[in-house]
Amino acid sequence: MSKIYDLTPSYRAGRRYVNFAFKRFYSKFIVLGKENIPSEGPVIFAPNHLNALMDALVVLLSTPRKYSDVFIARSDIFKNKFAAKALRFLKILPAFRIRDGYENLGKNDQTFDEAREVLEQKNALGIMPEGNQGEQRKLRPMVKGIFRIAFSSQEQIGDKDEVKIVPVGLDYSDITRFGEEVIVNFGKPIYVNEYMPLFQENPALAMNQLRSRLSEELHGLTVDLATEKYYDCFETTAYTANTAAVAQLGMKNNTVSRFYARQKTGNYLVELEATEPEKVERLDNICAEYKDLKEKSKLTTQTLEKPMNFGGFLVKTLGLLVTLPVFIAGFLLNMFPFFLPGIIRKKMGVKYRGFFSSFDFVLGAIITFPIFYLLQTVLFAVFSPTPWWVVPIFAVAQYILGTWAFCWAKSASKYFNKLRYAWLKVSKSKMINELQTLRNQIISYVNLK
Repeated sequence: MSKIYDLTPSYRAGRRYVNFAFKRFYSKFIVLGKENIPSEGPVIFAPNHLNALMDALVVLLSTPRKYSDVFIARSDIFKNKFAAKALRFLKILPAFRIRDGYENLGKNDQTFDEAREVLEQKNALGIMPEGNQGEQRKLRPMVKGIFRIAFSSQEQIGDKDEVKIVPVGLDYSDITRFGEEVIVNFGKPIYVNEYMPLFQENPALAMNQLRSRLSEELHGLTVDLATEKYYDCFETTAYTANTAAVAQLGMKNNTVSRFYARQKTGNYLVELEATEPEKVERLDNICAEYKDLKEKSKLTTQTLEKPMNFGGFLVKTLGLLVTLPVFIAGFLLNMFPFFLPGIIRKKMGVKYRGFFSSFDFVLGAIITFPIFYLLQTVLFAVFSPTPWWVVPIFAVAQYILGTWAFCWAKSASKYFNKLRYAWLKVSKSKMINELQTLRNQIISYVNLK
Protein backbone atom coordinates (compact mmCIF):
# COMPACT_ATOMS: atom_id res chain seq x y z
CA MET A 1 0.00 0.00 0.00
CA SER A 2 1.39 3.39 -1.00
CA LYS A 3 2.13 6.02 1.60
CA ILE A 4 0.23 9.29 1.67
CA TYR A 5 3.40 11.20 0.85
CA ASP A 6 4.21 9.14 -2.28
CA LEU A 7 4.26 11.30 -5.41
CA THR A 8 2.41 8.94 -7.73
CA PRO A 9 2.18 9.67 -11.50
CA SER A 10 -1.57 10.30 -11.18
CA TYR A 11 -1.00 12.77 -8.35
CA ARG A 12 1.73 14.60 -10.29
CA ALA A 13 -0.55 14.89 -13.33
CA GLY A 14 -3.43 16.11 -11.17
CA ARG A 15 -1.23 18.69 -9.47
CA ARG A 16 -0.15 20.12 -12.83
CA TYR A 17 -3.76 20.34 -13.96
CA VAL A 18 -4.90 22.03 -10.73
CA ASN A 19 -1.94 24.40 -10.92
CA PHE A 20 -2.94 25.41 -14.48
CA ALA A 21 -6.57 26.00 -13.47
CA PHE A 22 -5.74 27.75 -10.20
CA LYS A 23 -3.49 30.36 -11.77
CA ARG A 24 -6.31 31.25 -14.15
CA PHE A 25 -8.92 31.38 -11.43
CA TYR A 26 -7.15 34.44 -9.98
CA SER A 27 -6.16 37.52 -11.96
CA LYS A 28 -2.90 37.79 -10.01
CA PHE A 29 -1.07 35.13 -8.00
CA ILE A 30 1.88 36.75 -6.25
CA VAL A 31 4.43 34.84 -4.16
CA LEU A 32 6.61 36.81 -1.72
CA GLY A 33 9.47 35.47 0.39
CA LYS A 34 10.38 32.53 -1.87
CA GLU A 35 13.89 32.65 -0.42
CA ASN A 36 12.43 31.59 2.94
CA ILE A 37 11.16 28.23 1.63
CA PRO A 38 13.57 25.51 2.88
CA SER A 39 15.32 23.55 0.15
CA GLU A 40 14.17 20.31 1.75
CA GLY A 41 12.00 18.94 4.57
CA PRO A 42 11.04 18.25 7.24
CA VAL A 43 8.96 21.42 7.10
CA ILE A 44 5.53 22.48 8.35
CA PHE A 45 3.83 25.28 6.41
CA ALA A 46 1.55 27.24 8.75
CA PRO A 47 -0.74 29.71 6.92
CA ASN A 48 -3.52 31.87 8.30
CA HIS A 49 -6.92 30.45 7.35
CA LEU A 50 -9.44 32.56 5.42
CA ASN A 51 -10.56 30.63 2.39
CA ALA A 52 -11.15 26.88 2.90
CA LEU A 53 -9.52 24.68 0.23
CA MET A 54 -8.03 27.67 -1.60
CA ASP A 55 -5.65 28.34 1.31
CA ALA A 56 -4.17 24.86 0.99
CA LEU A 57 -3.89 25.20 -2.79
CA VAL A 58 -2.13 28.55 -2.47
CA VAL A 59 0.54 26.92 -0.30
CA LEU A 60 0.73 23.73 -2.40
CA LEU A 61 1.16 25.56 -5.68
CA SER A 62 3.73 28.00 -4.26
CA THR A 63 6.14 25.33 -3.00
CA PRO A 64 8.61 23.25 -5.05
CA ARG A 65 7.09 20.30 -6.88
CA LYS A 66 9.62 17.96 -5.29
CA TYR A 67 7.80 18.47 -2.00
CA SER A 68 5.08 16.01 -1.10
CA ASP A 69 2.76 18.45 0.67
CA VAL A 70 0.34 16.67 3.01
CA PHE A 71 -2.39 18.76 4.66
CA ILE A 72 -4.51 18.26 7.75
CA ALA A 73 -8.16 19.31 7.60
CA ARG A 74 -11.21 19.05 9.82
CA SER A 75 -12.70 15.57 9.95
CA ASP A 76 -16.33 16.37 9.06
CA ILE A 77 -15.47 16.66 5.36
CA PHE A 78 -14.35 13.00 5.42
CA LYS A 79 -17.78 11.55 6.37
CA ASN A 80 -18.66 10.47 2.85
CA LYS A 81 -16.61 7.41 1.79
CA PHE A 82 -16.03 8.73 -1.72
CA ALA A 83 -14.98 12.12 -0.35
CA ALA A 84 -12.63 10.40 2.12
CA LYS A 85 -10.90 8.51 -0.70
CA ALA A 86 -10.67 11.63 -2.84
CA LEU A 87 -9.21 13.64 0.05
CA ARG A 88 -6.70 10.86 0.73
CA PHE A 89 -5.62 11.01 -2.92
CA LEU A 90 -5.22 14.76 -2.50
CA LYS A 91 -2.94 14.09 0.50
CA ILE A 92 -5.29 15.43 3.15
CA LEU A 93 -5.52 13.85 6.61
CA PRO A 94 -8.45 14.26 9.04
CA ALA A 95 -8.17 16.08 12.37
CA PHE A 96 -10.86 15.34 14.95
CA ARG A 97 -12.12 18.00 17.35
CA ILE A 98 -14.20 17.84 20.51
CA ARG A 99 -17.26 18.87 18.51
CA ASP A 100 -16.77 15.70 16.42
CA GLY A 101 -17.36 13.64 19.57
CA TYR A 102 -15.06 12.57 22.39
CA GLU A 103 -15.16 9.01 21.09
CA ASN A 104 -13.43 10.14 17.88
CA LEU A 105 -10.55 12.05 19.48
CA GLY A 106 -8.50 8.86 19.70
CA LYS A 107 -8.47 8.71 15.89
CA ASN A 108 -6.11 11.68 15.92
CA ASP A 109 -3.34 9.31 17.01
CA GLN A 110 -3.32 7.71 13.56
CA THR A 111 -3.32 11.12 11.88
CA PHE A 112 -0.46 12.34 14.06
CA ASP A 113 1.51 9.14 13.40
CA GLU A 114 1.18 9.64 9.64
CA ALA A 115 2.03 13.32 10.00
CA ARG A 116 5.22 12.48 11.88
CA GLU A 117 6.14 9.93 9.21
CA VAL A 118 5.67 12.59 6.53
CA LEU A 119 8.18 14.79 8.32
CA GLU A 120 10.61 11.95 9.03
CA GLN A 121 10.73 11.29 5.28
CA LYS A 122 11.75 14.93 4.71
CA ASN A 123 8.44 15.96 3.22
CA ALA A 124 6.15 18.88 4.03
CA LEU A 125 3.02 19.25 6.14
CA GLY A 126 0.45 21.99 5.77
CA ILE A 127 -1.40 22.80 8.99
CA MET A 128 -3.71 25.76 9.62
CA PRO A 129 -2.57 26.77 13.13
CA GLU A 130 -5.76 28.71 13.85
CA GLY A 131 -7.72 25.46 13.63
CA ASN A 132 -10.70 27.08 11.93
CA GLN A 133 -11.30 29.71 9.30
CA GLY A 134 -12.91 33.13 9.42
CA GLU A 135 -13.75 35.88 6.96
CA GLN A 136 -12.28 38.70 9.03
CA ARG A 137 -8.75 39.80 8.21
CA LYS A 138 -7.30 39.08 11.61
CA LEU A 139 -5.52 36.21 13.29
CA ARG A 140 -7.43 33.93 15.61
CA PRO A 141 -6.00 31.98 18.57
CA MET A 142 -3.61 29.15 17.68
CA VAL A 143 -4.63 25.56 18.52
CA LYS A 144 -2.09 23.14 19.93
CA GLY A 145 -2.20 20.40 17.27
CA ILE A 146 0.54 21.89 15.10
CA PHE A 147 2.88 22.26 18.07
CA ARG A 148 2.24 18.73 19.32
CA ILE A 149 3.16 17.36 15.90
CA ALA A 150 6.21 19.62 15.62
CA PHE A 151 7.68 18.67 19.00
CA SER A 152 6.89 14.95 18.79
CA SER A 153 8.39 14.80 15.28
CA GLN A 154 11.55 16.57 16.41
CA GLU A 155 11.80 14.11 19.31
CA GLN A 156 11.62 11.15 16.94
CA ILE A 157 13.99 12.62 14.37
CA GLY A 158 16.48 13.67 17.05
CA ASP A 159 19.73 15.22 15.87
CA LYS A 160 19.43 13.77 12.36
CA ASP A 161 17.47 16.75 11.05
CA GLU A 162 15.65 19.92 12.07
CA VAL A 163 11.89 20.34 11.90
CA LYS A 164 11.08 23.77 10.54
CA ILE A 165 7.81 25.70 10.82
CA VAL A 166 7.37 28.23 8.02
CA PRO A 167 4.71 30.90 8.75
CA VAL A 168 2.71 31.83 5.66
CA GLY A 169 0.61 34.97 5.31
CA LEU A 170 -2.29 34.80 2.85
CA ASP A 171 -4.17 37.82 1.55
CA TYR A 172 -7.08 37.81 -0.95
CA SER A 173 -8.57 40.91 -2.53
CA ASP A 174 -11.88 39.04 -2.24
CA ILE A 175 -12.39 35.54 -0.82
CA THR A 176 -15.63 34.87 -2.68
CA ARG A 177 -15.11 35.74 -6.33
CA PHE A 178 -13.29 34.53 -9.43
CA GLY A 179 -10.75 36.88 -11.05
CA GLU A 180 -9.44 38.47 -7.86
CA GLU A 181 -5.87 38.81 -6.53
CA VAL A 182 -4.07 36.61 -4.02
CA ILE A 183 -0.75 37.17 -2.25
CA VAL A 184 1.16 34.41 -0.45
CA ASN A 185 3.91 35.68 1.84
CA PHE A 186 6.43 33.15 3.21
CA GLY A 187 8.20 34.07 6.43
CA LYS A 188 11.53 32.86 7.78
CA PRO A 189 11.57 29.30 9.17
CA ILE A 190 11.22 28.73 12.90
CA TYR A 191 13.50 25.89 14.05
CA VAL A 192 11.71 23.63 16.51
CA ASN A 193 14.92 22.26 18.01
CA GLU A 194 15.62 25.70 19.50
CA TYR A 195 12.70 25.02 21.84
CA MET A 196 13.50 21.37 22.58
CA PRO A 197 15.56 21.92 25.78
CA LEU A 198 12.65 23.86 27.26
CA PHE A 199 10.20 21.25 25.97
CA GLN A 200 12.07 18.51 27.85
CA GLU A 201 11.70 20.49 31.08
CA ASN A 202 8.28 22.08 30.63
CA PRO A 203 6.25 21.01 27.54
CA ALA A 204 3.38 23.42 28.20
CA LEU A 205 5.69 26.42 28.48
CA ALA A 206 7.60 25.42 25.34
CA MET A 207 4.34 25.10 23.39
CA ASN A 208 3.15 28.50 24.59
CA GLN A 209 6.43 30.16 23.61
CA LEU A 210 6.37 28.54 20.15
CA ARG A 211 2.72 29.50 19.78
CA SER A 212 3.52 33.14 20.62
CA ARG A 213 6.44 33.13 18.19
CA LEU A 214 4.35 31.75 15.32
CA SER A 215 1.51 34.18 16.04
CA GLU A 216 3.95 37.09 16.04
CA GLU A 217 5.51 35.97 12.76
CA LEU A 218 2.13 35.52 11.08
CA HIS A 219 1.09 38.97 12.26
CA GLY A 220 3.99 40.42 10.27
CA LEU A 221 3.09 38.49 7.11
CA THR A 222 -0.57 39.35 6.62
CA VAL A 223 -3.16 42.05 7.29
CA ASP A 224 -4.04 41.56 10.96
CA LEU A 225 -6.76 43.96 12.09
CA ALA A 226 -6.37 42.87 15.70
CA THR A 227 -9.33 44.59 17.32
CA GLU A 228 -12.47 43.26 18.94
CA LYS A 229 -14.54 46.44 18.99
CA TYR A 230 -13.59 48.34 15.83
CA TYR A 231 -13.07 45.71 13.13
CA ASP A 232 -15.50 47.24 10.59
CA CYS A 233 -13.96 50.65 11.17
CA PHE A 234 -10.40 49.37 10.73
CA GLU A 235 -11.26 47.45 7.55
CA THR A 236 -13.09 50.44 6.06
CA THR A 237 -10.16 52.73 6.88
CA ALA A 238 -7.52 50.32 5.53
CA TYR A 239 -9.21 50.16 2.14
CA THR A 240 -10.50 53.73 1.94
CA ALA A 241 -7.06 55.15 2.72
CA ASN A 242 -5.11 52.50 0.81
CA THR A 243 -3.97 54.65 -2.12
CA ALA A 244 -3.14 57.57 0.17
CA ALA A 245 -1.20 55.22 2.47
CA VAL A 246 0.85 53.94 -0.47
CA ALA A 247 1.73 57.53 -1.32
CA GLN A 248 2.66 58.27 2.31
CA LEU A 249 5.05 55.32 2.28
CA GLY A 250 6.62 56.54 -0.97
CA MET A 251 5.87 53.33 -2.88
CA LYS A 252 4.61 52.67 -6.39
CA ASN A 253 0.88 52.02 -6.53
CA ASN A 254 0.73 48.29 -7.32
CA THR A 255 -0.79 45.17 -5.75
CA VAL A 256 2.15 44.43 -3.43
CA SER A 257 2.48 48.04 -2.30
CA ARG A 258 -1.23 48.23 -1.50
CA PHE A 259 -0.90 45.04 0.53
CA TYR A 260 2.01 46.45 2.56
CA ALA A 261 0.12 49.73 3.01
CA ARG A 262 -2.93 47.88 4.41
CA GLN A 263 -0.62 46.05 6.80
CA LYS A 264 0.93 49.30 8.01
CA THR A 265 -2.48 50.96 8.30
CA GLY A 266 -3.85 48.05 10.33
CA ASN A 267 -0.89 48.13 12.72
CA TYR A 268 -1.19 51.90 13.05
CA LEU A 269 -4.90 51.66 13.91
CA VAL A 270 -4.33 48.92 16.48
CA GLU A 271 -1.71 51.09 18.17
CA LEU A 272 -3.99 54.12 17.96
CA GLU A 273 -6.76 52.19 19.71
CA ALA A 274 -4.39 51.44 22.56
CA THR A 275 -3.00 54.96 22.90
CA GLU A 276 -5.85 57.25 21.79
CA PRO A 277 -9.15 55.35 22.12
CA GLU A 278 -11.24 58.51 21.95
CA LYS A 279 -9.75 59.28 18.52
CA VAL A 280 -10.62 55.81 17.26
CA GLU A 281 -14.15 56.28 18.63
CA ARG A 282 -14.54 59.37 16.47
CA LEU A 283 -13.09 57.54 13.46
CA ASP A 284 -15.54 54.69 14.05
CA ASN A 285 -18.48 57.10 13.84
CA ILE A 286 -17.14 58.60 10.63
CA CYS A 287 -16.57 55.16 9.09
CA ALA A 288 -20.08 54.00 10.00
CA GLU A 289 -21.61 57.08 8.37
CA TYR A 290 -19.35 56.77 5.32
CA LYS A 291 -20.07 53.06 4.86
CA ASP A 292 -23.83 53.63 5.12
CA LEU A 293 -23.77 56.48 2.59
CA LYS A 294 -21.46 54.53 0.26
CA GLU A 295 -23.87 51.58 0.24
CA LYS A 296 -26.79 53.87 -0.52
CA SER A 297 -24.90 55.49 -3.40
CA LYS A 298 -23.68 52.07 -4.72
CA LEU A 299 -20.34 53.63 -5.58
CA THR A 300 -17.00 51.84 -5.30
CA THR A 301 -13.87 53.08 -3.56
CA GLN A 302 -12.09 53.20 -6.93
CA THR A 303 -14.77 55.47 -8.39
CA LEU A 304 -14.67 57.83 -5.41
CA GLU A 305 -10.89 58.02 -5.71
CA LYS A 306 -10.85 58.75 -9.41
CA PRO A 307 -14.10 59.83 -11.09
CA MET A 308 -14.16 59.71 -14.90
CA ASN A 309 -13.56 62.92 -16.85
CA PHE A 310 -15.26 63.73 -20.16
CA GLY A 311 -12.31 62.63 -22.28
CA GLY A 312 -12.05 59.34 -20.44
CA PHE A 313 -15.80 58.86 -20.85
CA LEU A 314 -15.59 59.18 -24.64
CA VAL A 315 -12.61 56.85 -24.97
CA LYS A 316 -14.13 54.24 -22.66
CA THR A 317 -17.52 54.38 -24.39
CA LEU A 318 -15.95 53.89 -27.82
CA GLY A 319 -13.72 51.07 -26.59
CA LEU A 320 -16.59 49.15 -25.00
CA LEU A 321 -18.82 49.56 -28.07
CA VAL A 322 -16.14 48.42 -30.51
CA THR A 323 -15.32 45.32 -28.44
CA LEU A 324 -18.95 44.47 -27.61
CA PRO A 325 -19.22 41.73 -30.31
CA VAL A 326 -16.18 39.97 -28.84
CA PHE A 327 -17.78 40.10 -25.39
CA ILE A 328 -21.03 38.64 -26.72
CA ALA A 329 -19.19 35.74 -28.38
CA GLY A 330 -17.17 35.02 -25.23
CA PHE A 331 -20.24 35.32 -23.02
CA LEU A 332 -22.32 32.91 -25.08
CA LEU A 333 -19.54 30.31 -25.16
CA ASN A 334 -18.89 30.52 -21.42
CA MET A 335 -22.11 31.52 -19.69
CA PHE A 336 -23.27 28.01 -18.76
CA PRO A 337 -20.04 26.80 -17.10
CA PHE A 338 -19.54 30.25 -15.52
CA PHE A 339 -22.95 30.53 -13.85
CA LEU A 340 -23.69 26.84 -13.21
CA PRO A 341 -21.47 26.42 -10.08
CA GLY A 342 -23.14 29.40 -8.42
CA ILE A 343 -26.60 28.04 -9.20
CA ILE A 344 -25.71 24.60 -7.80
CA ARG A 345 -24.10 26.20 -4.75
CA LYS A 346 -27.32 28.06 -3.97
CA LYS A 347 -29.43 24.96 -4.55
CA MET A 348 -27.22 23.06 -2.10
CA GLY A 349 -27.64 25.80 0.48
CA VAL A 350 -23.96 26.75 0.74
CA LYS A 351 -24.26 30.07 2.58
CA TYR A 352 -20.90 30.55 4.26
CA ARG A 353 -18.88 32.94 2.10
CA GLY A 354 -15.61 31.30 3.07
CA PHE A 355 -16.59 28.24 1.00
CA PHE A 356 -17.67 30.07 -2.17
CA SER A 357 -14.31 30.18 -3.96
CA SER A 358 -13.45 26.57 -3.13
CA PHE A 359 -16.84 25.35 -4.36
CA ASP A 360 -16.71 27.43 -7.54
CA PHE A 361 -13.11 26.46 -8.29
CA VAL A 362 -13.61 22.71 -7.93
CA LEU A 363 -17.01 22.55 -9.66
CA GLY A 364 -16.29 25.28 -12.21
CA ALA A 365 -12.62 25.53 -13.11
CA ILE A 366 -11.75 21.87 -12.52
CA ILE A 367 -14.91 20.11 -13.76
CA THR A 368 -17.55 22.22 -15.49
CA PHE A 369 -15.46 24.36 -17.84
CA PRO A 370 -13.43 21.47 -19.33
CA ILE A 371 -16.58 19.39 -19.87
CA PHE A 372 -18.46 22.24 -21.54
CA TYR A 373 -15.47 23.15 -23.71
CA LEU A 374 -15.19 19.53 -24.84
CA LEU A 375 -18.92 19.24 -25.59
CA GLN A 376 -19.01 22.52 -27.47
CA THR A 377 -15.95 21.55 -29.49
CA VAL A 378 -17.54 18.21 -30.45
CA LEU A 379 -20.78 19.93 -31.45
CA PHE A 380 -18.84 22.51 -33.46
CA ALA A 381 -16.89 19.76 -35.23
CA VAL A 382 -20.06 17.81 -36.08
CA PHE A 383 -22.40 20.61 -37.12
CA SER A 384 -20.12 23.37 -38.40
CA PRO A 385 -19.31 23.30 -42.16
CA THR A 386 -15.74 24.45 -41.60
CA PRO A 387 -12.40 22.77 -42.41
CA TRP A 388 -11.00 20.36 -39.78
CA TRP A 389 -8.19 22.72 -38.83
CA VAL A 390 -10.70 25.27 -37.55
CA VAL A 391 -11.83 22.87 -34.80
CA PRO A 392 -8.67 23.11 -32.61
CA ILE A 393 -8.73 26.89 -33.10
CA PHE A 394 -12.31 26.95 -31.83
CA ALA A 395 -11.36 24.75 -28.86
CA VAL A 396 -8.70 27.25 -27.72
CA ALA A 397 -10.77 30.31 -28.67
CA GLN A 398 -13.46 29.37 -26.14
CA TYR A 399 -11.09 30.03 -23.25
CA ILE A 400 -9.52 33.13 -24.81
CA LEU A 401 -12.89 34.68 -25.61
CA GLY A 402 -14.18 33.77 -22.16
CA THR A 403 -11.26 35.54 -20.51
CA TRP A 404 -11.84 38.56 -22.73
CA ALA A 405 -15.55 38.59 -21.91
CA PHE A 406 -14.83 38.50 -18.18
CA CYS A 407 -12.35 41.40 -18.45
CA TRP A 408 -14.82 43.32 -20.61
CA ALA A 409 -17.57 42.81 -18.00
CA LYS A 410 -15.30 44.05 -15.18
CA SER A 411 -14.31 47.07 -17.23
CA ALA A 412 -17.96 47.79 -18.09
CA SER A 413 -18.93 47.51 -14.42
CA LYS A 414 -16.33 50.15 -13.50
CA TYR A 415 -17.51 52.30 -16.41
CA PHE A 416 -21.15 52.26 -15.32
CA ASN A 417 -20.17 52.92 -11.72
CA LYS A 418 -18.34 56.04 -12.83
CA LEU A 419 -21.36 57.06 -14.91
CA ARG A 420 -23.48 56.66 -11.79
CA TYR A 421 -21.07 58.96 -9.95
CA ALA A 422 -21.44 61.59 -12.69
CA TRP A 423 -25.24 61.33 -12.52
CA LEU A 424 -25.30 61.56 -8.72
CA LYS A 425 -22.93 64.52 -8.88
CA VAL A 426 -25.66 66.38 -10.75
CA SER A 427 -28.84 64.93 -9.24
CA LYS A 428 -27.65 64.44 -5.65
CA SER A 429 -24.63 66.68 -5.30
CA LYS A 430 -25.13 67.01 -1.55
CA MET A 431 -24.76 63.24 -1.10
CA ILE A 432 -21.57 63.11 -3.21
CA ASN A 433 -20.01 66.09 -1.44
CA GLU A 434 -20.78 64.56 1.94
CA LEU A 435 -19.39 61.20 0.82
CA GLN A 436 -16.14 62.76 -0.38
CA THR A 437 -15.86 64.83 2.80
CA LEU A 438 -16.21 61.72 4.96
CA ARG A 439 -13.71 59.87 2.78
CA ASN A 440 -11.15 62.68 3.19
CA GLN A 441 -11.74 62.71 6.94
CA ILE A 442 -11.01 58.96 7.13
CA ILE A 443 -7.80 59.40 5.14
CA SER A 444 -6.72 62.25 7.42
CA TYR A 445 -6.72 59.86 10.40
CA VAL A 446 -3.98 57.70 8.85
CA ASN A 447 -0.46 58.98 9.37
CA LEU A 448 2.22 56.44 8.41
CA LYS A 449 5.09 58.90 7.93
